[in-house]
Amino acid sequence: MDKQWQAKWIMDPSFHGHSPTNVFYKEGTKMELPPHEPSLLNRHMLVRKVFQFTKSTDPVLIDITADDYYKLYINGRFVGQGPASGYYFHYHYNRYDITDYLQAGENVVAVHVYYQGLINRVWNSGDYRQGMIAQLHSAGETLLATDASWKYQNSQAYVSGGTVGYQTQFLENIDSRLLIANWRELDFDDTEWQCVSESIVDDHKLYLQPTPPVAVYNIQPAQTKQLAPGHYLVDFGHEITGQFTMEAQGNAGDIIEIRCGEELTETEERVRYKMRSNCDYQEFWTLSGQAVDVLEFYDYKAFRYVEVIGSPEISINTATFAATVRHYPLDQTVCTLDTSNKTVKSVWDICKAGVQYGSQEGFLDCPGREKGQYLGDATVTGHSHMYVAGDLRLYKKAIMDFALSTFICPGLMAVAPGSYMQEIADYSMQWPMQIMLYYQQSGDLEFVKEMYPLVEGLYAYFQRYERSDGLLENVVEKWNLVDWPGNLRDGYDFDLSLVVGPGCHNVVNAFYLGMVQSLNEMRDLLHLQYEDSLPSLRKAFNQTFYNEQTQLFVDAQGSNHSSLHANVMPLLFDLAPLEAVDPIVELIREKRLCCGVYFAYFLLKALARVGQTELLFALIDNTDESSWANMVEEGATTCMEAWSKDHKWNTSLCHAWASAPIPVLIEDIIGLKPALPGWKAIRFRPQIPAAMGDFELNISVPSGEIQVRRQDGNVEIKGPAGIPIER
Repeated sequence: MDKQWQAKWIMDPSFHGHSPTNVFYKEGTKMELPPHEPSLLNRHMLVRKVFQFTKSTDPVLIDITADDYYKLYINGRFVGQGPASGYYFHYHYNRYDITDYLQAGENVVAVHVYYQGLINRVWNSGDYRQGMIAQLHSAGETLLATDASWKYQNSQAYVSGGTVGYQTQFLENIDSRLLIANWRELDFDDTEWQCVSESIVDDHKLYLQPTPPVAVYNIQPAQTKQLAPGHYLVDFGHEITGQFTMEAQGNAGDIIEIRCGEELTETEERVRYKMRSNCDYQEFWTLSGQAVDVLEFYDYKAFRYVEVIGSPEISINTATFAATVRHYPLDQTVCTLDTSNKTVKSVWDICKAGVQYGSQEGFLDCPGREKGQYLGDATVTGHSHMYVAGDLRLYKKAIMDFALSTFICPGLMAVAPGSYMQEIADYSMQWPMQIMLYYQQSGDLEFVKEMYPLVEGLYAYFQRYERSDGLLENVVEKWNLVDWPGNLRDGYDFDLSLVVGPGCHNVVNAFYLGMVQSLNEMRDLLHLQYEDSLPSLRKAFNQTFYNEQTQLFVDAQGSNHSSLHANVMPLLFDLAPLEAVDPIVELIREKRLCCGVYFAYFLLKALARVGQTELLFALIDNTDESSWANMVEEGATTCMEAWSKDHKWNTSLCHAWASAPIPVLIEDIIGLKPALPGWKAIRFRPQIPAAMGDFELNISVPSGEIQVRRQDGNVEIKGPAGIPIER
């Protein structure tokens, strides 16, 4: 823990006596968790404390967290929400400056605490760890701390409408007749409320969250259309993450149906609320009969459209239609690209928006169906986000999240944090690459030192699967993914069932050699002595997978099939003999993007490594069915999970793992990279095809602002003062 707390962990007394359930286990063990007490699922706990405050010149801070989540109000005003999901032994708390929220005399802290109780990728829930802790302090003095005197009441208004996604969230059929009005206000009478319980055995270890809380703000619809009396279609103009809100007035018991979706139905102008991504966003709002009811959902969704369906007798105030948007804080001016190439501009825009809304308290694979942080997704999303946000904190936190997952398996979990246990070998092997990328961008050598022992542990974990020549075979404890969805693996000739088939295959070994490369880079950086196994591994890789007749790599030992994937990876990690480079490039030229959008990141980076920028750019700029332009053609406003809505059975329309063009355009086309770690020197080697047209790129890096422009064929760069630019 990074501080001593005077505050006590407080909780709903209903949870008293429930010992924490261990929800962590190796995926392959198929452990049966005990059933959760149904009455303790989906609990909305309202907490209040009135206190006296004397104004001073020193700032007043509040440290706060909750399990699973909180929304904080001071004197009725919203302050913030969180925390970022974390394991109980490294749990995050947030800190806010609330000086401007306070007044001399009486004040009230009000917190809406939510415990979901489901086993999923969102939170470490389902373990009976419920409640919150908070402490107000100023100039080293504690002004207020949670204890048994704080009051609570459980809200019964959030009636479950069932779950959506992969047990991701409860739908909220809100009954305004059961809402406790004005409970966040100072003048609310809470004398009938009960006192909370203090948890005397709480085992949370609390650490200040290294990232800011999500940004929360309201936006207005781009268009509202009346379909019939009491029936409206609301379009926010683009995909967002957040909650829909509105006001209405009717008789007690009147019901308004709320449907949310990412797209409209094909046959009529109605919201496709039974979404292709396995979320059925249909909820019902029951009015109280009071003067005005306000719709206020707690959990968030990924959506663009809303359908409001009420009776003509209900008074619906369309002027109050809005969305409360949430995502990791993002200054839109930090990273911009304007180009005369309309295709590239549209691709950039949907990728940037996908990263914006897919980055919450972590890098989510999608903010609807799963809401989970996947290690492989973070390779792409994190690389894009460091440019889009000009901020390395979320990337570093993601690396740390997976480092902490080693308590379950030294070979890392595929999802972290979260109580859903999943393991993917390809993803684990990318983690050292992520550490080295973070180091190049930040220059944070101390973090590399901190992570290094865990990387050695990761290496030792996979060495268990080495055969006599050092290659891996029968990596059965973790899923061997190669690419996803499975129909975009270009006929990869190996059994990739969840328990992988016996034998030795290409892609998992290529990632293994790439992992060893990154490990060697760390060892060199830390001036450690080691025996370099990479030359012998490279030799074994070529002897096993390289076909001298075709000058291509095969998918697996004993296979004659040469997929796109089996050849991209040797090109990316410099495993291919020199004479194989041109044949592999020609294979890519022929097959183009016959892969998933996730794997496209590695394909583009492989082409960049061998200087094939014309082909690389053509694949970003292309308008085939498998292209980013096709996403735009199909109406995407954020990059999607697959090239087309129909390429996957449950495609989500906001999936930031498709954002590869952002770092590739910046680093490999426009040619900006750190020449020294932390951008203490800039490498500028543009490889800009004529088809890019005139453009202006502005990005923010640790050393300052960089601008690159091309006008009438002339390219110029402006970097931070005093930072050398290597051309």
